[in-house]
Amino acid sequence: MGERFVVVPVDGGVGVANAEHSEAVVPDPAPASGGIEEAGEDSVFEPPDPDAVVPILEYNREPNKYGDGAPKENSPFIHNTENDKGNSYDGTNMALFEEEMESNPMVSSLLDKLANYTNLTQGAQEHEEDDDDEGAKKKKVKSPAMGTFMGVYLPCLQNILGVILFLRLTWIVGTAGILESLAIVALTCSCTMLTAISMSAIATNGVVPAGGSYYMISRSLGPEFGGAVGLCFYLGTTFAGSMYILGTIEILLTYIVPQAAIFVAEKKEDEVAALLNNMRVYGTCCLALMCVVVFVGVKYVNKLALVFLACVILSILSIYAGVIKTIFEPPDFPVCMLGNRTLTNMKFDSCLKTDVIDNVTVTTDLWSLFCEGPELNATCNQYFVNNNVTVVQGIPGLTSSVIKDNMWSAYGPLGMLVEKTGLPSSGGSDPAQDIYLPFVFNDITTFFTLLVGIYFPSVTGIMAGSNRSGDLRDAQKSIPIGTIMAIATTSFIYVTCVVLFGACIEGVLLRDKFGDSVKRNLVIGTLSWPSPWVIVIGSFFSCCGAGLQSLTGAPRLLQAIARDGIVPFLQVFGHGKANGEPTWALLLTFGICEIGILIASLDAVAPILSMFFLMCYLFVNLACAVQTLLRTPNWRPRFKYYHWALSFLGMSLCVAIMFISSWYYAIIAMAIAGCIYKYIEYRGAEKEWGDGINGLSLNAARYALIRLEEAPPHTKNWRPQVLVLLNLDSDQGVKHPRLLSLTTQLKAGKGLTIVANVIQGTYLTKETEAKKAEQNIKSAMTAERTKGFCHVVVSSNLRDGFSHLIQSAGLGGMKHNTVLMAWPGTWRQSNDPGSWKNFIETVRETTATSHALLVAKNVDSFPTNQDRLGEGTIDVWWVVHDGGLLMLLPFLLRQHKVWRKCKMRIFTVAQLDDNSIQMKKDLQMFLYHLRLDAEVEVVEMHDNDISAFTYEKTLVMEQRTQMLKQMQLSRTEREREAQLIHDRNTASHSAINDKANETGPDRVHMTWTKDKLSTERNRNREGNANVAVRDLFNMKPEWENLNQTNVRRMHTAVKLNEVVVNKSQGAHLVLLNMPGPPGNRGGDENYMEFLEVLLEGLNRVLLVRGGGREVITIYS
Repeated sequence: MGERFVVVPVDGGVGVANAEHSEAVVPDPAPASGGIEEAGEDSVFEPPDPDAVVPILEYNREPNKYGDGAPKENSPFIHNTENDKGNSYDGTNMALFEEEMESNPMVSSLLDKLANYTNLTQGAQEHEEDDDDEGAKKKKVKSPAMGTFMGVYLPCLQNILGVILFLRLTWIVGTAGILESLAIVALTCSCTMLTAISMSAIATNGVVPAGGSYYMISRSLGPEFGGAVGLCFYLGTTFAGSMYILGTIEILLTYIVPQAAIFVAEKKEDEVAALLNNMRVYGTCCLALMCVVVFVGVKYVNKLALVFLACVILSILSIYAGVIKTIFEPPDFPVCMLGNRTLTNMKFDSCLKTDVIDNVTVTTDLWSLFCEGPELNATCNQYFVNNNVTVVQGIPGLTSSVIKDNMWSAYGPLGMLVEKTGLPSSGGSDPAQDIYLPFVFNDITTFFTLLVGIYFPSVTGIMAGSNRSGDLRDAQKSIPIGTIMAIATTSFIYVTCVVLFGACIEGVLLRDKFGDSVKRNLVIGTLSWPSPWVIVIGSFFSCCGAGLQSLTGAPRLLQAIARDGIVPFLQVFGHGKANGEPTWALLLTFGICEIGILIASLDAVAPILSMFFLMCYLFVNLACAVQTLLRTPNWRPRFKYYHWALSFLGMSLCVAIMFISSWYYAIIAMAIAGCIYKYIEYRGAEKEWGDGINGLSLNAARYALIRLEEAPPHTKNWRPQVLVLLNLDSDQGVKHPRLLSLTTQLKAGKGLTIVANVIQGTYLTKETEAKKAEQNIKSAMTAERTKGFCHVVVSSNLRDGFSHLIQSAGLGGMKHNTVLMAWPGTWRQSNDPGSWKNFIETVRETTATSHALLVAKNVDSFPTNQDRLGEGTIDVWWVVHDGGLLMLLPFLLRQHKVWRKCKMRIFTVAQLDDNSIQMKKDLQMFLYHLRLDAEVEVVEMHDNDISAFTYEKTLVMEQRTQMLKQMQLSRTEREREAQLIHDRNTASHSAINDKANETGPDRVHMTWTKDKLSTERNRNREGNANVAVRDLFNMKPEWENLNQTNVRRMHTAVKLNEVVVNKSQGAHLVLLNMPGPPGNRGGDENYMEFLEVLLEGLNRVLLVRGGGREVITIYS
């Protein structure tokens, strides 16, 4: 409900006290046409009539129709002009804030919105509901109602406990021993616990939408890190799906239906290859089936989640029940030993060489495996002959002393036989033939770091709770408690399982990965109660469920990354079915998951996904540490039990485990993340998420600026930090974009560049123009690849604006030391003398502030960044020493590919008393010490005679200046007046020429061209200089009254221009010392004329004024 105030008349006799009790505040009789708009525009500012009624403000609750028309930010709380006006202020006591409430809500309105804010689920369940209700009226989505136990604790428990526990933990305990296994568990669980603490701090620092871990990392560390880690998390989740599917198939083909194998090994040495091929075929079929299930209906996966969770819990309980049972009645799982070697109990029933049947000694099935025939006199394997067979109980029970034997590790190479210490063993075996015999041996080389990589996936899954944040009743409370409790529970389970497995199971059986010595029973199943099938069936469904959930979560994570728009080439995966199902992302997930299936070995896939999860956990810890150390104002987690040192320790553990597990996998994972980071930085969409990396950059910048402030840079570190003074046209477009090209070529992305412009006026009236100008300049900088900052200033006049920029642009030690601007080419035609006066004042100001100055003439003819100049020269005319800037600039330009083929030439001017030969040698030596490759030439300018052409140019200049000062003429009149002066001078020239012809042929014939004057000067050199000057004054008496300072300066400009044009007219670029402006401001226009004469006939010129300090040195 909106409010507005309407002026209504009240009798003048009503005082303030009466007005408080009057009915002055009444409903608006004409809401459609009434209101303050009915009053005249100037009525607000006219003095009140003493006889008129006193107006008061009437309160009206009609919808507010007043607005400034400016587009507002799309936010639920700020600038919501459509919905918040209804309660933006209440009564006249808030009238003072009326203007602010056009764009900002009242506190009561804000609190009301925050209280009613709900973070609805964006997961698969809602997609299915939308699919079911397509075309019908959408039903209301229920508010999230899941608590800590159901929403976080159980999902984390289900994701953490999985395939490694059931298929590999017994083998890890047998291989690494109890002590080293406990070290592995402690190392990995400490890593996940520290990560959970960091994650809890991030998750409770505000509302975490559905999307969980990726959202937390990207919004904490920025889009570059977010995209890199998000994709690593996606790859980890995808390879986890591969691992779970491989676990499913291993359980199916090894323990449930081994006869279903397609590839059957005829020889024992081919068994591993056959198993891997079977895994590939069945794994691909299983993957395809699961993808179809996910595509058809994720709701079935969600409904089966509790079934899969029940399988996990029942399997864990059956293990503990079996351990307790071993105290009273250990299960009977005999292991047959030949000598001290373990035999595969697949093709024989009795662990005997011979048996007595009806008082007849006969050979057993075991005999036929080691001998050439069933006969008692058959040739047998020597080791079989020399050693006896014994039976060892596979599960001796908790009260046995087997824990002593299992305390230490038993690592070995590929093909090493599984042997029991303490049993007698006689030699006679052939190691080359042992592989073909029914012994149990290592299928891979084992060592501590490998086992860390294989085991780590069993502690992943800690983010299952944060990924469901949208379904939780109180995510900020549930995520920390549920996740930490789940990690504590699973850590307890893993520690107790390690100890109990080592205390209950014989060591040779623990090291038997596939249970070959107990008739292919699952080793952990032999310990369970009431039957091994409880573990087999439970682990099978557990792996199936985990695989389905990975294939459900990974595509949605990829879709979230794609929809964020930070990785352009992934945008196609943001699309899906009409209800939002990520179809394309599911196809990519299928392809990547198939890579893991083709690897086929669970032990080879586990370290791969370990790397990607560790990368993710590393950056979670980094995000928490950065935010804590920066003390960002928005960093206010409700979870208080965190510290930056814990996050740093967690981050260090992640890096350590990565390189412990597999250093080459770690490097590959970091390289992938680095490539993604640089790609997003180079090509990705710009996002501002208020991340911690920006805060880190700010702190680093502040520290660096404070350090830079301590002392000025050394000459060796000096480089041009450029302030570019840019001109804009009437539409705020950039006039000279080539000035930015020159800046890019000069800087090559190094150092500081500030591109600035001044708009005349006040900021309140020119705000729109200033923003448009800034946007246009930034666009031009992007087009010209100019890396730097844009600064647009609105000032009451241009002169002050440029002065403020030169004085105050930059910050601390990062201030400009060089000013770059374009030559005002139209200063003669301009109606406003301020154009060239501002230019000269800028020159003076840069000199006063000790800034170097670069002025580009004919800047529009300078090359673009795409041009490639061919063979040519960059000519440097070194007239006065400027600190070495003239020689440094060509070197910097030649670093850029535009100028790379150009050669550098340095010209210097020798006067009458100079030894030009020695000057050239000294300059060559100087350049040699400066490590600059350049040709050197010394130009002699010995003729000090001032030509008639110089006098005439000076006369025309002074007459024009004087006349324009006296007459305030329009542009047309100025041009006409200038033409009259030219005609009059031409007539004077003609009269002098006629007089010269009448006098005789020995007089000078002058038509006032430079070539003829040069010839005439050479003819008259023999005469006395004073006589020559007197003769010139006789030709035109006006010359005698000229300002001799102007004459000398014009003479320098003319002479130097002749030499420069003669030597450098074909150069790609001419760099020239820029003479300073006169001390007397009355001669400013003459100064512009001098520069015009100096630069006449040259195409690309860069005038250079040094900043009063050395910028180049011969020392290292």
